[in-house]
Amino acid sequence: MLNQSELNIGTLGHVDHGKTTLAYAISHVWTDVHSESKKRSMTIKLGYSDTVIRKCEENGKATYTVDEKCSDGKQSLPFRRISLLDAPGHETLMATAIAGSSIIDSALFVISSTEPVPMPQTREHLMIINALGIRKVIVVQTKIDVVGKEKAKKSYEQIKAFLKGSVIESAPVIPVMANKGINIDALLEEIAKIEVPHRDIESDPMMYVARSFDINKPGTPIKELLGGVIGGSIVRGKFKVGDEIEIRPGMKSSKDKQRKETYEPIITRITSLGASNQKLDSAIAGGLIAVGTEADPALTKADGLVGQIAGKAGKLPPISTEITIEYHNLERTDIPKQAFKPSEPLILGVGTGTSVGYIKSMKKNRLELLLSHPACIDPKSKIAVMRNFSQRWRLSGYGTVFQ
Repeated sequence: MLNQSELNIGTLGHVDHGKTTLAYAISHVWTDVHSESKKRSMTIKLGYSDTVIRKCEENGKATYTVDEKCSDGKQSLPFRRISLLDAPGHETLMATAIAGSSIIDSALFVISSTEPVPMPQTREHLMIINALGIRKVIVVQTKIDVVGKEKAKKSYEQIKAFLKGSVIESAPVIPVMANKGINIDALLEEIAKIEVPHRDIESDPMMYVARSFDINKPGTPIKELLGGVIGGSIVRGKFKVGDEIEIRPGMKSSKDKQRKETYEPIITRITSLGASNQKLDSAIAGGLIAVGTEADPALTKADGLVGQIAGKAGKLPPISTEITIEYHNLERTDIPKQAFKPSEPLILGVGTGTSVGYIKSMKKNRLELLLSHPACIDPKSKIAVMRNFSQRWRLSGYGTVFQ
């Protein structure tokens, strides 16, 4: 049995194009577990699930499924475990989608047959794919059963025309009926072809925190309380149960005389490691992992540590209140060309979190930014940049962090 996922695969695309339904069709897990997501019937937080792609040999041909039985009744064989990261599509939640893109290896780019191509977030998510260098992409054409054969063909042609000239113009386009499970096997076959990226498991470990939880039920006696849990992706190195780790920037400790927030790193110990329902003694880079700790669960509840970095104590990047980025503009025709202004606020997709940065100084494409909250930022990482145009936050470009 495969204990840990080999690939992090994100679902990107416009709101209500069927990303969460597609994730359910693949994993049989509904990723919208957050209460506000259920209330509004849309993905608000990053959702995630694990599944094992299984292989069948039928009539001399390999086919793929997530079921334990093949269509001929024989036992299917585990082939690859994957993690699915379901990102929101709504424009007001683009920052969350940008955050998710920092820990994915490949993407399912979901485009519905029921609406013209491209819709606004379809266009913006393609910009994320281009800007952040996501090259292993499968385009999934959803809801083909809703529109009929001729309109589905027309939508397919629109998709191919939209992708032309982009870095993924040669990506496969797989039409599916996700709610009926039709053609999911063809999609799984394409996922099986994705090459697993090289993982650095020798360096000091580092993990991006994408979710954090208090798993204790209300009324649990103090002696029975379990420590806080963080979930995310190990991007390098290896964690073991019993390891001492540091989480940065950690917990807010105070404000100084200039009323700036100061944070104190959290030093804790790993008490458990898990992938889906699988308990692990150790976990390496790749896939989504739940890390149980001795930390106060009050710190991890309600995603309180999202956007932070966990790793070996003393081996993480410093906590920063100012950063310098080299800004790269995205060529967009739907927003005006507008010079940056001193003190202009920007929404920044930093690792798995978002932050507000204010422009301190500008020199050509180099921006010095003051952060509204301290952050622990991996040097040379890419940061998505959103600007406010006519009181709407729009993805305008990305920045590369200077050391």
